[in-house]
Amino acid sequence: MKPILTLFFAFLTIATFAQKDFQGKATYMSKTTIDLDNFGGGRQVSEAQKKRFLERMKSRLEKTFILNFDKTSSLYKEDAKLAAPTTGNGRGPRFGGFSGGGIKYKNTKDKVALESTEFFGKKFLISDEMKQPEWELGSETKQIGNYTCYKATLLKDANPLDFSNFRRPRNDGKDKKEDKAATKKEEVKQTLVTAWYTPQIPVSNGPNEYWGLPGLILEINEGTTTILCTEIVLNPSEKASIDSPSKGKKVTRKKYNETVTKKMEELRENFQSRGRNGGGRRF
Repeated sequence: MKPILTLFFAFLTIATFAQKDFQGKATYMSKTTIDLDNFGGGRQVSEAQKKRFLERMKSRLEKTFILNFDKTSSLYKEDAKLAAPTTGNGRGPRFGGFSGGGIKYKNTKDKVALESTEFFGKKFLISDEMKQPEWELGSETKQIGNYTCYKATLLKDANPLDFSNFRRPRNDGKDKKEDKAATKKEEVKQTLVTAWYTPQIPVSNGPNEYWGLPGLILEINEGTTTILCTEIVLNPSEKASIDSPSKGKKVTRKKYNETVTKKMEELRENFQSRGRNGGGRRF
């Protein structure tokens, strides 16, 4: 009976993807952890302070995303129904430029990658190079929902805008040059990405910027972040529009990173200046 069921589902899969207007919708949960012992910049942080900080940051560390995809293109964005409001009372830390928000579009056939996002009230349309990722395919498997997934790994340059890749310099009397030198030494230069993909959904796509495997990526583990698929709907009754974004100032990824890095350096220096004058924020 089992071989018969396997053949049945195989034929069903082939028929599903043979449809001219094939489309799918995948829901992903993203969760990022923070090492608050290092994030505190050398200060002693109590368990109560850590708990309060993580509660305030939960909406930014735990997110739900939707990937609408067809055979060659996709749109990846935060679930609008669950997204945190973009305005607030001004309290608490803000890492909007690091959150990976906005809309990410990929076309694996034409090698087009665009991200529409907003940083400090200004909209950007970021273009990326779509070079074939150098995945190393493994034989290890695991089950995610109803799908058998295979392991693949990739060594990539760390995201320069990911604040979790940095440690705040200790405020122990060093001058600015020494602080900056210490920060550079503690930057994570490369990070190992582990992906789990399923050939049962034979599209070379996945969450965030990831693609290039012989099947849809259902799980990504990168540094302190895990992105896990929790639901898949193939050929949903309501088709989504998978069009490339067009709004925002057109910039390359390199230029955008330089703009954000410069702004965050200014904010950090202002923060440290207030701290030296006794006006720094607490957790």
